[in-house]
Amino acid sequence: MSRKISKNVAKARAAVEARPYTLQDAVPLLQQVKFAKFDETVDLTLRLGVDPRHADQMVRGTVVLPHGLGKTKRVAVITSGDRLKEAEAAGAEFVGGEDLVEKIQKESWTDFDALIATPDMMRSVGRLGKVLGPRGLMPNPKTGTVTADVAAAVKEIKAGKIEFRTDKTALVHVPVGKLSFPVEKLVDNAITVINSIVRAKPSAAKGKYIKGITLSSTMGPGIQLDSAVADQAAKA
Repeated sequence: MSRKISKNVAKARAAVEARPYTLQDAVPLLQQVKFAKFDETVDLTLRLGVDPRHADQMVRGTVVLPHGLGKTKRVAVITSGDRLKEAEAAGAEFVGGEDLVEKIQKESWTDFDALIATPDMMRSVGRLGKVLGPRGLMPNPKTGTVTADVAAAVKEIKAGKIEFRTDKTALVHVPVGKLSFPVEKLVDNAITVINSIVRAKPSAAKGKYIKGITLSSTMGPGIQLDSAVADQAAKA
């Protein structure tokens, strides 16, 4: 049974032509067709020419958005000694050692958006894989969330640092801000993300790397972007 489409959704979709748009045209269009009563998140979805079944073709990395995400992330830090105070001073909402590990393990507690751990605590944090893994919250050296410099890591996440990675279908979904942002800020954030994903191209990937890019909002339609935006990033 097909799902009935609301008038608002149908109207928004009808406003989007079946052609690629530039970022500078797509962002204002997404704002114009807005009908939701909350400030929606704007997302980029990139379809990559990689095979994520092979480890050497996985695309993963982090990027600091120049204009942030429009919300402050709640950061938890698992560490010990003097770094407990360093993490608190840097603005982490939750700081602890074995006590925090135990809370997460026993209560499946994940009331935070990012988790940072120092190397000396990873033996204990390793027990949390079943809780943190499915939620994408497991600390990882590749994303800078396993580090001795907890203060810098907390500040980066607070400033708008986000993680990206391919899913099983070779898609990458990345938030780039709120729909209420000025057009220029959303465009800047989106270009920064695209550039970062282009730079993260695995050497094992063959053929066309970025096969398509779509811009959308939480409730809004998907808008296909012109391939020129990726081509420009590749030349940068």
